[in-house]
Amino acid sequence: MLTIHADSRGHALVVRGAWIADAGTLEELAAAHPRARVREWPGILTPGLVNIHGNELLEEAYHPDPREADELGTEPLTGDALAALDMDDARWGASARRGVQRMLAYGTVRAACEELRNRAVRDAVHRSGLAVMGRIGRPGGTPSLDPYDAEWPVTFAEPRERHSAARFAVFDVRDETELVERGAGTCVATVAEGRIVYRRR
Repeated sequence: MLTIHADSRGHALVVRGAWIADAGTLEELAAAHPRARVREWPGILTPGLVNIHGNELLEEAYHPDPREADELGTEPLTGDALAALDMDDARWGASARRGVQRMLAYGTVRAACEELRNRAVRDAVHRSGLAVMGRIGRPGGTPSLDPYDAEWPVTFAEPRERHSAARFAVFDVRDETELVERGAGTCVATVAEGRIVYRRR
């Protein structure tokens, strides 16, 4: 089954399974693939963001369960607040799954990490669809789910083109300038391995 994902500017990608089958304008691709399902998104298609603080957000922070919000709040817990928690593998794995979902909601398709040493976190990430890339040492800036708030240059994943992995994000902005101004909280959809892994309701 082919799916065409198109943005407000008419830029489009054809997805077959986990791969990009074609790229171009919506008009061109709809004509070339008349049987494909078409998804039109508000905003702009991008390759998706790289969050450079993968270890800090997934192995060194606890993402509270919504049922814990009254006690722990909703923001990631680090430092002394994290140390005060009774953490086991099950809790680390659940935290990592929630952390990944929150990263996907900001259009992140790839996290930069040193080796993930916590097995429960590593397993959760590997099953999530979020890609991982290596890094050497600890980056500067401030770990943030929104890469635009990390006080570090924002990095996009490699451009999407024919035969590349179907991994991209859509932001509800007019252009890249407005994306910088408003940040990644404008994400409306994230696609990983050809699947919509986040969609704003």
